[in-house]
Amino acid sequence: SLIMALNINGTTGISGVDGSASAPALKGTDSNTGVNFGSDVIDLSTGGSSRFKVGAAGQLGIAGANYGNSGQALLSQGASAAPQWGNISAGITEADCWRMTANLQGVSTPATITTNLTRGSDITYIGSGMTESSGVFTFPVTGKWLIYVQVTAYGQYAYGKATIYTQVDGPSGYDTRAHAVCNVSQNGGYGGGSSIALVDVENTSYGARFLVQTSSTSGRFIHGDANHNVTAFTFIRLGDT
Repeated sequence: SLIMALNINGTTGISGVDGSASAPALKGTDSNTGVNFGSDVIDLSTGGSSRFKVGAAGQLGIAGANYGNSGQALLSQGASAAPQWGNISAGITEADCWRMTANLQGVSTPATITTNLTRGSDITYIGSGMTESSGVFTFPVTGKWLIYVQVTAYGQYAYGKATIYTQVDGPSGYDTRAHAVCNVSQNGGYGGGSSIALVDVENTSYGARFLVQTSSTSGRFIHGDANHNVTAFTFIRLGDT
């Protein structure tokens, strides 16, 4: 057996060897589990391996001198695994808004809006942003997405109802998730409405589209404007799928 010098001093305390992960300086009956020391370092080990290290600046090392990167946090891996350094999602990572830039003639049978759709040079967005082709909006990443529709109707003549249907693609094809409904109560008047849908986009091959229908057609329009949002479509990613 190894005999170790142990110093006891009324001023400086108790001191001995530094030890190592496989042979800690302080241990119980388990010879390779305990506490060992380095230059301004305290190290906790189990089973002969370094598990948790406190460095000279107070930095925390996991499984050795693994101190992570700036901005990372310790993430639990469950009851049977060591925690790991990882990145925390910093709030909303994807958000985008598109508008209709010109009036759209009303139709009595629901039809996909395919023209005069743009993000607009004055509209900012977060992340990669949505892409649009022939009226189908494609999501840049999977996740739980909120889709908000703002609709404004205009009529040279009063009419009963204008509707924009929010449809999202999925394993079973397109499904209507929300109705944005409004009406124009007087000649030359406007009406407004909105809708919200929260959808689970499990695959980026899925898309979203918007269908319009009006109770009357002649002189009845969904109102669009190139300079600001009057009829617009907002997409916000809220979390993981």
